[in-house]
Amino acid sequence: MSKPEYILIIANSGRMLAKAAADEGFKPLVIDLFADLDTQKYAVDFLRVNSLALSDLAVATQALNAKYRVKFAIYGAGFENYSESLVYLEESFCVYGNSVASFLNTQDKPLFFNALKHLDIPYPEVCFTHPPLTKKGWLVKPLQGQGGLGIKHYYDNHVYEDVYWQKLISGMPCSVLFLANAVNVQLVGFNRQWVEEGNGLEGFIFSGVINKTELVDKHKESIVKWLEKLVSFFKLKGLNTLDFIVADDQQLYVLEINPRPSASMQLYDADLLTRHINSCRGELSDLTTQQHYTAYQIVYAPYDLNIPEAFNWPEECVDLSNVGVTCRKGQPICSIIAHHEQADLLMDTLKIKQYNLLKGLNSYGIPSKC
Repeated sequence: MSKPEYILIIANSGRMLAKAAADEGFKPLVIDLFADLDTQKYAVDFLRVNSLALSDLAVATQALNAKYRVKFAIYGAGFENYSESLVYLEESFCVYGNSVASFLNTQDKPLFFNALKHLDIPYPEVCFTHPPLTKKGWLVKPLQGQGGLGIKHYYDNHVYEDVYWQKLISGMPCSVLFLANAVNVQLVGFNRQWVEEGNGLEGFIFSGVINKTELVDKHKESIVKWLEKLVSFFKLKGLNTLDFIVADDQQLYVLEINPRPSASMQLYDADLLTRHINSCRGELSDLTTQQHYTAYQIVYAPYDLNIPEAFNWPEECVDLSNVGVTCRKGQPICSIIAHHEQADLLMDTLKIKQYNLLKGLNSYGIPSKC
């Protein structure tokens, strides 16, 4: 394909897509909420906004468009509560990704779970009104959310707004990254996910992902059949992920679709941004199987800390906070990407790298408690 001279990337954090764009020969222009150090390194130009709301986004896109005459755009995470911004992008640019209609339909929880029921795809029991308190083991989830934010255990009859209830399933959370052209599906890979525990967080916040699972062949075959149904039903295009859980009794349950490039994109060596664009144009091409394992881990602050000016970030760290920024307890400091030929050793490597990172920050005299 011919590469667009410039491509506009809009997301909560644009670093992942900016790096992919730069690596694959595009000229990325980034609008996001952080403008972190490595986003600045990969982007031709960038603007930090306070939110992805239309009032903030329109000003930023018009400023970059006036300088670069942008034609093409890709959106990432963060638009779950800003559908009007997606409509604006679709009207203003050639957007490589799911249409606004497809995006909204996957985020409409009653529609989504009714679709799963219609397509004979299993999912944990859901309820859109208060379940009886006699029902134990339920979660409260936001109707629009991402990364596990806002998910809580359901204990009592608090007043809730814009939520639904879902039965808690104990098991192994997983995802599958795939490409689609609204008709056909192409697997990129199966991944295992984990969540952050402690630091004052509820315990459902996305923390990391590795391109290794213990799925048996019959599980993989079932998921492929489900994806074929879902791609056709929702007219999915480009890179997407399907989140699911392998219950303790080995039953599979679908949780949600993320209808845009997700963090697991970083686990694979293939030129996935180019493939994302091509699949939005209807083209799917063969992928080679990756032979090594890669993992991505978000490092959350165990206490309030400032990023010191003299701090040298380890090479494997990405999403780097700017110097002088205060990371509050429970907020992300950065992320770590690591590789290994053995998955078990890779998980040990991640723990060591996270420990050394926090130890390095502490060496600057940052207090252990704030």
